[in-house]
Amino acid sequence: MNPAAEFDIIVYGATGYTGRLVAEHLAQRYGVGGEVKWAMAGRSQAKLEQVRDEIGAPQGTPLVVAGADDPASLEAMVRRTKALITTVGPYQLYGDKVIAACAAAGTDYLDLTGEPNWMARTIAAHHETAQKTGARLCHSCGFDSIPFELGVLFCEETAKQKLGGPVPRVKARLRAMRGGLSGGTAASGAATMAAIQKDPSQLAVMMNDFALTPGFQGPAQPPGNQVQHDEDVGADVGPFMMAVINTKNVHRSNFLMGHPYGRDFQYDEMSILVPGAPTEFTAVGQAGPKPGEGPTKEERESGFFDVLLIGIAADGRKVRVSVKGDRDPGYGSTSKMLAESAICLVKECPEVPGGVWTPGAAMQTKLIERLQAHAGLTFMVED
Repeated sequence: MNPAAEFDIIVYGATGYTGRLVAEHLAQRYGVGGEVKWAMAGRSQAKLEQVRDEIGAPQGTPLVVAGADDPASLEAMVRRTKALITTVGPYQLYGDKVIAACAAAGTDYLDLTGEPNWMARTIAAHHETAQKTGARLCHSCGFDSIPFELGVLFCEETAKQKLGGPVPRVKARLRAMRGGLSGGTAASGAATMAAIQKDPSQLAVMMNDFALTPGFQGPAQPPGNQVQHDEDVGADVGPFMMAVINTKNVHRSNFLMGHPYGRDFQYDEMSILVPGAPTEFTAVGQAGPKPGEGPTKEERESGFFDVLLIGIAADGRKVRVSVKGDRDPGYGSTSKMLAESAICLVKECPEVPGGVWTPGAAMQTKLIERLQAHAGLTFMVED
């Protein structure tokens, strides 16, 4: 963290679809110049002013002009803030200079990336630098992967209370979800596929559940790529599109915390297949939206998600917990998760050392409490 900075948080990419939602959440919940000192950043002063007015932020909201094509502007920006939120993706195309600037300056960094090939590169490139400068660099602070990563943590904490210790096996089952895909998400997926075609070795990263745990390779994990019957939920389950990202973050969390779930921990994610129930993103497989586009306000507010996590002890005893969100997962909920993660990191976790973190490993139960209080998430024990 950069303790002498004038801002707690700068939202970089505030004129984009998701960045605007992050700024709107901060403006509505915290105002400007109060307990959270924040600013909006982007490439165009005029566009920043327009978005500030459209989201109802005060005229005095600080605006910072910076762009990925101007390294000096990026470096100046990150020196002004304790934490930088960036929604400028695909990160493998536009994120390298931003995260490098934060790592060098000792500035905390939070993003929404679901690009494991790029995340593996940033760990190799910046973890040691961030340890030296004190920068806490947190990937995947949205629907991928907070409900799953923190859901596992909550499940394991519940197991310790109810079963007397952590469990070596957790299943995540998406019970229901309604939400839309934004142009930025579609572009990230396309960028990852293009990267793999250009460099086929990146496919091995995507297929390895332990791609984000350098030096540690855990046991074989349950395959989640085929429809199967799951007795624990009394229904058929099928592949879940986010599992390729979330599983890696769950294992990195376990790794960063010193393997509290065990070195033989197994985890998988699947969707419960219920005829007629909304259990997948809309627009998947259709002509996707353009970058900067996404669900309408009504679609975001009518969206939701519901994830069940089942922890299974070695002797077969089980605990069941859920994580639910009150908005569409990709944008309405994600924007609140990202904003509150940054506040939690800066305000409540000064003791966390520098490095490339997952939000759950860095902030743990403090983040669960904050998301329940301010981001519309609910963590519940179901047994």
